[in-house]
Amino acid sequence: MNKKILVVGGAGYIGAHMVRQLAIAGCDVVVLDSLPTGSRKLVQVGEFIQGSLGDPSLLDRLFAEHAFDAVMHFAAFSQVGESMHQPLAYYRNNLAETVALLDGMVRHDVKRFIFSSTAAVYGEPVATPITEDHSCAPTNPYGNTKLAVERMLADCDEAYGLKYTALRYFNAAGADESAEIGELHDPETHLIPIVLKAADGLIDHIQVFGTDYPTPDGTCIRDYVHVNDLAQAHMLALDALLEGGESSIYNLGSSNGYSVREVIAKAERVTGKKIPVVEAPRRPGDPAILVASSEKIQRELGWAPAYDNLEKIIQTAWNWHLKQKMNE
Repeated sequence: MNKKILVVGGAGYIGAHMVRQLAIAGCDVVVLDSLPTGSRKLVQVGEFIQGSLGDPSLLDRLFAEHAFDAVMHFAAFSQVGESMHQPLAYYRNNLAETVALLDGMVRHDVKRFIFSSTAAVYGEPVATPITEDHSCAPTNPYGNTKLAVERMLADCDEAYGLKYTALRYFNAAGADESAEIGELHDPETHLIPIVLKAADGLIDHIQVFGTDYPTPDGTCIRDYVHVNDLAQAHMLALDALLEGGESSIYNLGSSNGYSVREVIAKAERVTGKKIPVVEAPRRPGDPAILVASSEKIQRELGWAPAYDNLEKIIQTAWNWHLKQKMNE
């Protein structure tokens, strides 16, 4: 592709997979990450700069030194429960720092932006699978911050001609087939890696938060999409913007929902191990069901997920888990 891309949050789980895909495509990548949750070892290609996207002087230096064709933004806090208890941290990191980033882009005439958004903007859905024209009514500060950025992007398009694609993820999962990069959080809060830790005996059990939801087995239902399928969707969105495409919003999911209990059962099949379960109360801010319709991005950009079943996704996560354990 021979384009220069700034990836903010490129040392995080999804950002690192994006950086890898950009490098494979021939892009010149610069990663900016302050490492509050990311890991330097996940950035294996490109130039790495440790710093904040909310630092105007750093941004001015970066934009002056590099003629970026586009910016990709993955640098957000993303834990629903944490956002309920620390809303100001989420507004500061997810919204205020994005204002600073966009301000730097406008100052230096960088006009293409790809934003890591979330299904949390929808809140409690009134219909599933959820389409992009579903009403947005977030039930937690995390979703509120993402929706605020989406609205800010629309205003920036109108005022400055800044073209953007906002990609509303459902549940990212899995790891690169190489097992060289994968999900690496401390502490870990995502379901699949926690389930795999329980399968491997690294933790005593998996907690199931809420068993009285209006779902077939009483546990939350989520739509899981492989992290490399997410990265591929970003590549297609980048291509479209570079070719003069208009601003757009797309869902990214598999259009299939799995309950927490179903995820645990599939992980038991992949690992061949029994996973101990302890039931716990609901977490505040968790909707009962989030399942995507991804028809729009499939129709308009030709996105076709390569990982089309959950066991296949879990297998890549298990391979990454085993390799990490072997390297310890």
